Amino acid sequence: MNNTQYLLRFDDICPTMNWRVWTVIETALVRRGIKPLLAVVPDNHDPVLQVDAPAADFWDRVRAWQEWGWTIALHGFQHRYVTRNAGIVAVRKKSEFAGLPAVEQQEKLLRGVEMLEREGISPRVWIAPGNTFDDTTVALLPKIGIRIICDGYFRFPYLRPLASLDGERTMEKGWMTWVPQQLYYFRPAPPGVWTVCYHHNEWTESQIGKFREDVDNYGANIASLEEVLEKSAPHERKWSAWLCTHPRLSRFLIRAELKLWEVTRGRRQATKAVVADLTSRATHPASRYDP
Repeated sequence: MNNTQYLLRFDDICPTMNWRVWTVIETALVRRGIKPLLAVVPDNHDPVLQVDAPAADFWDRVRAWQEWGWTIALHGFQHRYVTRNAGIVAVRKKSEFAGLPAVEQQEKLLRGVEMLEREGISPRVWIAPGNTFDDTTVALLPKIGIRIICDGYFRFPYLRPLASLDGERTMEKGWMTWVPQQLYYFRPAPPGVWTVCYHHNEWTESQIGKFREDVDNYGANIASLEEVLEKSAPHERKWSAWLCTHPRLSRFLIRAELKLWEVTRGRRQATKAVVADLTSRATHPASRYDP
């Protein structure tokens, strides 16, 4: 899997998240030198994310993560779903942004990024709650200094030209970098960039143990966002951009590709085992007489 890179992403980072589980996660990440992508909610109002008592030192912790080279993403504003709109890359019709007028979306984005910047946090990436946002959201992101989106089912990061709010696409407005997010657990995958997205608030002991095991097993292929963008330098991929905005089809194709890779990989491993056994028998002919 030398050409396979995994990017770790943790959503719903906020003062009231599950800190017992997070302590285990953070210890594993630091031990392996892994630099994840953290989706931070600026002003959480979602009761589902109120798992523990608020951590008084939350922003100190976020600043420390940023100093460690971990990537901080803007995870919406208050994590409150207010529309029944799936947006452009998701299927579920439940959003904090998609379908809202530009002025409302801009107000939320500005307030969210201002809250982070007041705490010395510089978000570089956009991660929408529920993965739901629309073309208006994308057009507004450069206004708050964000030109990277992590979402969608495709294999390699790509560049997409920005569009103005009236829908007119112009190259002069620059580009948005799109980084995929296809997985929710580690699994063997073909060459490409595979973002594994975790929601740790309800993890059980078995899930904690599985995470530790996966980090050890896949550690050599886990990369930071900077490493991902350096090795898989984004360029315009019109097919990926089209797939990204057709989520039902793109999700089906990615899952089929992963399953096919898993099957063919198993066959390759079985063939190697047979060849190795035959080679061993040819090299040590006496072994054929062993009881």
